[in-house]
Amino acid sequence: MDIKSNIKAINDTLTAGCKLIAVSKTQPVEKILQAYQTGQRVFGENKAQEMLAKYEALPKDIEWHMIGHLQSNKVKYIAPFVSLIHSADSVKLLEEINKQGQKINRIIPCLLQMYIADEDTKFGFSQGEVIELLINYPPSFTHVHILGLMGMASFTNDQQQIRAEFRSLKVLFDKIRIMPLPPQVEMKELSMGMTGDYRIGMEEGSTLVRIGTGIFGERNYSI
Repeated sequence: MDIKSNIKAINDTLTAGCKLIAVSKTQPVEKILQAYQTGQRVFGENKAQEMLAKYEALPKDIEWHMIGHLQSNKVKYIAPFVSLIHSADSVKLLEEINKQGQKINRIIPCLLQMYIADEDTKFGFSQGEVIELLINYPPSFTHVHILGLMGMASFTNDQQQIRAEFRSLKVLFDKIRIMPLPPQVEMKELSMGMTGDYRIGMEEGSTLVRIGTGIFGERNYSI
């Protein structure tokens, strides 16, 4: 698995304004360093304690993105350093992120995770829930900065379905962007697309693509 060649090949396909997040979950530090040595600086993890261990072991100019489902009781592990939480999927979780941010006097950047897939296993806000949240945005959320939306398409080979799901998220993103929003909220980033569907995500307006197996190969499930 040639990590350097894989990163170059993916970067060569990225549209202007779209950033690669190298999904390093379950990958050893040695492989992450190989990616780092090619110039990659943005990495995505889906477990808070694994992210913390890698943060402590690796260079400090890495941007760490939390892309997996985040439990409220794990926020404290990543609050001091996480660059972006993609998976803020409930008001309860936002409350905890805000609480931990207040404790350390740090404003924590987040994306609101939207439920766009035709599956029961995904997390996220519905369109109605997120509009209601933004209309009645809690003034107490002083240590959360909402930067945009994230969504995961259905796990399917039906590219038309994937495209429709991503397109619906982009439509919502554009709708929210022209709403009157509180100072702590802006629609700047749209995170959609993984190894199998990132090209569709880009075509539909993604600014962040999350690619793991396309860079590192199959995950190491023994970790």
